[in-house]
Amino acid sequence: MTRIIAVANQKGGVGKTTTCVNLASALVEANRKVLLIDLDPQGNATMGCGINSRQLEQSALEVLLGEASIADVRVELEHGLHLVPANTDLTAAEVGLMEAEDRELKLKRAISEVADAYQYVIIDCPPSLSMLTVNALCAAHGVLIPMQCEYYALEGLTSLLDTIGRVQETVNPGLQLEGLLRTMFDVRNNLSNEVSTQLIQHFGDKVYRTIVPRNIRVAEAPSFGEPVIRYDRASRGAIAYLGLAGEMLRRERQAAGVGQ
Repeated sequence: MTRIIAVANQKGGVGKTTTCVNLASALVEANRKVLLIDLDPQGNATMGCGINSRQLEQSALEVLLGEASIADVRVELEHGLHLVPANTDLTAAEVGLMEAEDRELKLKRAISEVADAYQYVIIDCPPSLSMLTVNALCAAHGVLIPMQCEYYALEGLTSLLDTIGRVQETVNPGLQLEGLLRTMFDVRNNLSNEVSTQLIQHFGDKVYRTIVPRNIRVAEAPSFGEPVIRYDRASRGAIAYLGLAGEMLRRERQAAGVGQ
């Protein structure tokens, strides 16, 4: 079965796109067939995969407007990951979808046409509650929330969980909290450790054991158009994302009752 995961946080700068690119790439390394959908008009996931977002002939915009299918738009990257790219043109989707029938289900229907070809679909959401984010949440089985362990992050988390709850109540009752990922973590910071403890107390095993540390290699990799696991596999950041993929796969096996 295909697992569709929206990676979302209404607060920017928390490692959302970094998590999408590197988790998707790590799952490919684990011999999973993965589609990464860039649904952020900034196009950072596209650029981080080595694709020039300014030179796209077709993108996620055409998919959402029904002018092209995912099969038409997707790009196969060198290491086997498939990408639906995006750029600033995607902002036009907000206007284009405004009067469309079932506008919040456009992405879900587009994914359904290719879902059988993949084991995972990872969606990079914009850092805002927009029609793009709503489309991602309506299409997804689970929401992965990357977050920094700081005070304001907790406030943003509450808002996002409210949004997920509203989507569950209205259009996607099967939507689940996939997990909380602690990113840019600094063990020397007392506040980070305190917030981390609060998250575990409140969300339990929904908090991934994997912690992504602050790591210069993770920050450098996008400028070379590569995931960190290809840019510097031995770096702490690469090891963390490979660990996250492993943790997700273990959870998948446990949910299926395998290896218990």
